[in-house]
Amino acid sequence: MDRADIVHENFQRRVAAGDLPRGSAPSGPLVATDAVAIFRAGCTSRALDRLSRAMQKAGQGFYTIGSSGHEGLAAVAAALRPTDMAFLHYRDAAFQIARSQQVPGQSIAWDMLLSFAASSEDPISGGRHKVLGSKALNIPPQTSTIASHLPKAVGAAYAVGAARRHAPEHKALPDDAIVYCSFGDASANHSTAQGAFNTAQWTSYQSTPLPLLFVCEDNGIGISTKTPKGWIAATFQNRPGLKYFACNGLDIYETFRVAQDAAHYVRTRKKPAFLHIGTIRLYGHAGADVPTTYLSREEVEAEEANDPLLHSVRLMDEAGALAPAEALAIYRETNARVARIAGDAVKRPRLKTAADVMASLIPPKRACRPTNGPSPEARAAAFGGDMKAMEEPQIMSRLINWALTDLMLEHPEIVMMGEDVGRKGGVYGVTQKLTARFGPDRMIDTLLDEQSILGLAIGMAQNGFVPMPEIQFLAYLHNAEDQIRGEAATLPFFSNGQYTNPMVLRIAGLGYQKGFGGHFHNDNSVAVIRDIPGVILACPSNGADAARMMRESVRLAREEQRVVVFLEPIALYPMRDLHGDKDGGWMCRYPERSEVIGLGEVGVHGDGTDLAIVTFGNGYYLSRQAEKRLAEKGVKARVIDMRWLSPLPGDALVEAVKGARRILIVDETRRSGGIAEALMALFTERTDVPHARITAEDSFIATGPAYAATMPSADSIYEAAMALTGGEK
Repeated sequence: MDRADIVHENFQRRVAAGDLPRGSAPSGPLVATDAVAIFRAGCTSRALDRLSRAMQKAGQGFYTIGSSGHEGLAAVAAALRPTDMAFLHYRDAAFQIARSQQVPGQSIAWDMLLSFAASSEDPISGGRHKVLGSKALNIPPQTSTIASHLPKAVGAAYAVGAARRHAPEHKALPDDAIVYCSFGDASANHSTAQGAFNTAQWTSYQSTPLPLLFVCEDNGIGISTKTPKGWIAATFQNRPGLKYFACNGLDIYETFRVAQDAAHYVRTRKKPAFLHIGTIRLYGHAGADVPTTYLSREEVEAEEANDPLLHSVRLMDEAGALAPAEALAIYRETNARVARIAGDAVKRPRLKTAADVMASLIPPKRACRPTNGPSPEARAAAFGGDMKAMEEPQIMSRLINWALTDLMLEHPEIVMMGEDVGRKGGVYGVTQKLTARFGPDRMIDTLLDEQSILGLAIGMAQNGFVPMPEIQFLAYLHNAEDQIRGEAATLPFFSNGQYTNPMVLRIAGLGYQKGFGGHFHNDNSVAVIRDIPGVILACPSNGADAARMMRESVRLAREEQRVVVFLEPIALYPMRDLHGDKDGGWMCRYPERSEVIGLGEVGVHGDGTDLAIVTFGNGYYLSRQAEKRLAEKGVKARVIDMRWLSPLPGDALVEAVKGARRILIVDETRRSGGIAEALMALFTERTDVPHARITAEDSFIATGPAYAATMPSADSIYEAAMALTGGEK
């Protein structure tokens, strides 16, 4: 027999015989009606587990990871409010079911069975995955939450306090909300989790409000690897800034009481807490996992004998809340009801086409209040002496600073966060003066942890802010890229567009920095960003374009709820000259605030028909230098600045190269996985024009005189262009 069937039969037999496990007497504030409601939630969760396994065997369900053994989490839900945002462990079906009892009009079993059946009518993911989650219940969906949701829970908790000080237009959480975040004992060891705990402690230690309840569901095992006995308690009991609570998750009375105490502490003190709940795991990890392949039969049977639903029957009987016979009737009726509902759920429609699946990759647009911008007086007060400097051409870093200032004046929901963005003004001074202009609430100096920086941004977006996190160097993104891939970009996909993570992620990057940092500070790989569906990647080549594109990026985040990565070429931040010393050819005037470069709009310099050079970032700067030399040799070229690297602006690029007899792609990223690969495919598929590419080598970047040796140069671009056009060098 399947272990689920064994547990099912054992429950019925033991309750009917009065053979209930021993334990502490019921105590605490849990009243009879609530105890019965918690038990009903546990019975529904258990029935759904059995049905999901049966559905998968019958080919009517497609993924199972059960909650059996964790039914006590229903008591935690009962101790919280439905306005408390909950980021759930994948074994928290009982929590979601119990919360549904607090919100009128919910059909939770039907909703969850639609998810099990991968029906397009599933109200949370639209049939894209079996996930816990509900917009009505304030539960953003999670898939395989191996700790990746903890940093954003920290961010969401921080956003509760931030919204009290500066309420954003789309604020979602009440001022007295707490944020709930649950996970397993194995996940607690993950580096992402440890970073989140440390960030929460670091924040709490400074008395910054952070109403966050971490809940560790400790069933003593992660897939097949056991957690050392006492490990969670030993490592979390005495952490500074993180209050520790513990309870036996098999006892719904104790769990409710301790969860209430923990929630009260978090809500009133505005400080994080860690609730350690002892649970068991029934059946195995997931799917066809058979626990007896790595645990002895005696261990498996001992866990099954400790069934939390059996404990609940005993406790309710001793409390006078529900007799065992009545509990057994509820259990049987629940199983029968869920089976009937499942019979209908498996008949509901499913996704069929690629378009169906991809429909939620791009979030829906949202209505935003129109903004007229700041008054001239407010703008003059913010800019001070910079107002006069705007009359003269400036370097890129300064124009980005002014664009950020204007955007933050116009949109008070914008917040920036990152290491050194505030008081210091960033490594390259791009965010100088912004703290003086807008205060530390909107210019947040974070600890040194990229996962926490992005988690803060993702979480703040959950409460209506428009975050603009900064990663100091492109190479550092790799420490935290899953926060974009596995959290921010997937949230609209798995919530059918109901939850979003709008942001503009600023990253200083690419190569060509002279004598500084090597590959830790010069990174010319953007493949990981372009590989994420739905993410927009922008890369300006000059200051005026940077300002115009930044305005569009904020609009995309604010109104279209998009995740935008704004890649700023470090080597071009201070660039003044183009062709000769002190020619000032790369400085620009600050563009009027109404000027914007729309998503997918490319730039074209010149109208030459001999050659179209297609490039971006530093490549555009170098290609402009090469273009001058080409003209001296009689080669008439145009230089096309892509600006938007993902999604590839294919139509605009094909239009921009029309009339050119040759195309040269100049790509400062690597030959393998670089932008040029997509451009070569584009021009092969959609034009008959001969084309070639010059790229960076498949190499890291060196420090010192060889800093640019592996990347295109003005000389190599010139030589490649002459070879392609047949001209003499």
